[in-house]
Amino acid sequence: MTAINPHVLAPEVQHYLHAHETMPPADMALRKSPFPGVSPLELAQQLDGRQRCRKKLPLWHGTPGIYYPEKLSVEQASSQATAQYKASLIPRQARVIDLTGGLGIDAYFFAQRANTVVHCEKNEALSQIAAHNAFVLGTTNIAFIASDGIAYLHSQPDNAFDYVYVDPSRRVESRKVFRLEDCEPNVVEAQQELLQKAGNVVIKSAPLLDISAALQALENVSEVHIVSIDNECKELLFVLDRAYTGTAQFTAALLKDESVRTFSFTATEEKTAVSEFGQPAHYLYEPDAALLKSGAFKLIGQRYGLKKLHQHTHLYSSETPVPDFPGKAFAIGKVMSYGDFKKDKAVWHAAVSTRNFPLKAEDLRKRHRIREGEDLYLFFCTGIDGMLLVIFASKC
Repeated sequence: MTAINPHVLAPEVQHYLHAHETMPPADMALRKSPFPGVSPLELAQQLDGRQRCRKKLPLWHGTPGIYYPEKLSVEQASSQATAQYKASLIPRQARVIDLTGGLGIDAYFFAQRANTVVHCEKNEALSQIAAHNAFVLGTTNIAFIASDGIAYLHSQPDNAFDYVYVDPSRRVESRKVFRLEDCEPNVVEAQQELLQKAGNVVIKSAPLLDISAALQALENVSEVHIVSIDNECKELLFVLDRAYTGTAQFTAALLKDESVRTFSFTATEEKTAVSEFGQPAHYLYEPDAALLKSGAFKLIGQRYGLKKLHQHTHLYSSETPVPDFPGKAFAIGKVMSYGDFKKDKAVWHAAVSTRNFPLKAEDLRKRHRIREGEDLYLFFCTGIDGMLLVIFASKC
């Protein structure tokens, strides 16, 4: 039984889907299909997939003949940007196996660098769709195995691959889990076998994972990558190296508009770094989400010559502008105590952000009737002397 309805790929159906690109999929599902061999639900599924991939997977969206699976598989797939970043970690001509292949996004980009890639996916229908799309995209060095990845790996000899890639499922028996030990497959339990089959293992995890706990559970970790897109942390990557016995290097990778900026350090560098504290000056800096997740709170200030507002307030300031700061930069208009702000009866239109402050942004909006605004930014935070501050700023 094939997972792909060939009628969906007919030129007239593809043209119809393209012409109705912006229609809500739910509306498409309620329409009568103009094509005898294609149901309204199939049209809705393809339309939904196209819409989800327009920004997430522009190569797939822009390639004629791509077949889209049910929406959960598209939602769980890596984005094009993060998949390209992961592929950059793989040496050219490597032998790679993806144990949790899914829609095949990561496997496709691995294949652009690797010699061979094995894509394992126990959902046979999804495996067929991934294979079809790889063919449409012109990739010929991926072998598609409709099988459980760990079970397939059992049958392979030691050193069969150079890299194992695995993205454990964080939804087990309809509930979300967050520890690596609770995901499927259990990479903590399987890590030694993985390192027998390949010298290197790359494990993807959700950004909510506790990095310290993961480092305690995993062995031979040489690198930890914290990946963000447009200031939103998207995934964590743990690189295991069979021959490595040192401490891991951390890299915050900031992806934006097809560019990549990185900030790398070791735990020892962060531990020995010294923060310089000060009052808000002329410029304010808010680190990217990837840097905040990495925990490089002291090194950020040290490397860029910035003063931190408070030990637990992860905002930084300078007298003169600092170019290329890995995050957002603002020009400070004025600073006032929160006590004075409460007495001020002005109505503000602003974006609201809190750092080390006892109230949440939504509570502050309600309490002080702060309306949405685009030009003014209000930062509610704790200053060097423990005073609650409100910083008025605009983007540089």
